[in-house]
Amino acid sequence: MPLNSILSKYIPENAIMMVQYLIEQNNFSLKIVNQRETKHGDFRKMPDGTFQITVNNNLNQYQFLLTLVHEIAHHITHQKFGRVQPHGKEWKKVFQHLMLPFLKPDIFKYEMLPHLANYLKNPKASTDSDAKLSLALREFKPSSGKHFVFDLPFGQTFLFKNTIYKRGNKRRTRFECLNTDNQKVYLFNQNVEVETI
Repeated sequence: MPLNSILSKYIPENAIMMVQYLIEQNNFSLKIVNQRETKHGDFRKMPDGTFQITVNNNLNQYQFLLTLVHEIAHHITHQKFGRVQPHGKEWKKVFQHLMLPFLKPDIFKYEMLPHLANYLKNPKASTDSDAKLSLALREFKPSSGKHFVFDLPFGQTFLFKNTIYKRGNKRRTRFECLNTDNQKVYLFNQNVEVETI
């Protein structure tokens, strides 16, 4: 199947040509994989010396595009600078440069652009660390059957990674949640998706 046909299933239509160009200009294989709990994507050098980028297949088109460009930035940073900090200043500059052409309302929804521009001033290892951007990328809708922690009422019990918690007070950007097994309080990002009980 041609690359543009594959990409059309995962990213916004107006981004396809630019992404195809980035893939063709850089020497790596793209693999779309089943959801992983701990990451959206990954870049690695394979034992045979080739390079591979993987992206989770469950991401919406905006998350997929951002994750793919994030990983391509790792590849280009590796080619230009060798071994450097994974999300250090070299990667940040490359990622910002790669993302600029995509910051348009015909690619990302208009209401996402301010959050994306703010995130790109100093991009972090994960978009999930920026609560406002993360919510905007998910279009303010959690996956089916799940709820965001910030939407839960005080005292609501919920399931997260097979453990039952009870939502507590809000701190600045996080929520105190009591683990009902060990009675310890853990801080949850407001945009964590959980199942209510």
